[in-house]
Amino acid sequence: MAKLILLAVVFYIVYSLVKKQKTAPPPAMREEEMVRCAQCGIHLPRSECIVSGGETFCSDEHRRLQRK
Repeated sequence: MAKLILLAVVFYIVYSLVKKQKTAPPPAMREEEMVRCAQCGIHLPRSECIVSGGETFCSDEHRRLQRK
């Protein structure tokens, strides 16, 4: 009988830990500055932009188009 109670307690602890991991909220995303593409005007995160001549672009194609 004691083994059955011990097994139930262990099962409950493992179940609680697994359930807690599945329902934990995702880590908060850090805020990032948004910049505007000098060619098309779309806004994108600074980490994804291309900087050329002091201007920001959403793609290399838009950077080349702006030069012309």
